[in-house]
Amino acid sequence: MRMRRRNISEVAIAKNDNEVVAINDCLNLLDAGNMINAQDVVVITCNCVQQQKPETGIVVGNESLRGIIKFVKSKNPKRIIVAMGSGQKETAEAITAAGFDKIVSEEGVEFIDLNHGPFNRFDLNHDTPAATNINTIINEMTFSISFTQLKHHEEATMSGAIKNIALGWPPAEEHGYPKKNLGIHENLHGFITAMAQIIPIDLSIVSASPAMIGTGPAKGIPKNTGLVLAGTDPVSVDTVGARLLGFKPQGIHYLFECGNKNLGISNTDGISMKGISLQEAETIFSSVAYGSQIALDAK
Repeated sequence: MRMRRRNISEVAIAKNDNEVVAINDCLNLLDAGNMINAQDVVVITCNCVQQQKPETGIVVGNESLRGIIKFVKSKNPKRIIVAMGSGQKETAEAITAAGFDKIVSEEGVEFIDLNHGPFNRFDLNHDTPAATNINTIINEMTFSISFTQLKHHEEATMSGAIKNIALGWPPAEEHGYPKKNLGIHENLHGFITAMAQIIPIDLSIVSASPAMIGTGPAKGIPKNTGLVLAGTDPVSVDTVGARLLGFKPQGIHYLFECGNKNLGISNTDGISMKGISLQEAETIFSSVAYGSQIALDAK
């Protein structure tokens, strides 16, 4: 795996009822504009697991995707690619249901369906499966953006930036519809960890507007907290997201393992926080999600 563009652990938290504004606030806090250059091939991987509308909390916001594309465009990279691999049915059906096809067309960027080839074969530090095909765009990608919703998850415990890539990139052409049919979910946490070892994430954007609580990836309750997390280290971003959901990394096995394998920082003391404090974010999140203020990291 190549090194992340910025090998430090910074996480920004912003709040705004307009998700696009909150995302831009996070990107400005991170000075993310200086991360992308004119030679970059930027790939934006969105959560588009099912044929659903963004307001369900199952897939990301389409206008927010537009905002991220515009942000990247302003840096004049060589190529901008939106890439998705739906887990349930053909990706084309999912992006049409969510309105992503319109955004891609109007913004004039490339689109790649990760469920189909051409492919390269990658060995995994994992037993089942021990290898997987990955679309060859991985060889050209120089800057990777993961954009997803924060969710409780019935098998992965939580879903954030890391899981978005780990389950979005393996092709359904190989693993089936749904993708869990042919082995990925036999040891899901181990598989997510193994995928995190081969695909770097340079910029992680995780929205809690809406977040999904109760259970996921599709049967939970969407809650619009107005919060957005973004950062340069996906392990750190997901660690902060886990705290909003009430977990330490030890409670989410793949996140704990990613920290142990030095793929990022999973200790909040080692994360440089920007914008809203973690304690304030926890209070905001819990007030909206549960109707009570629960600040797990209160001093």
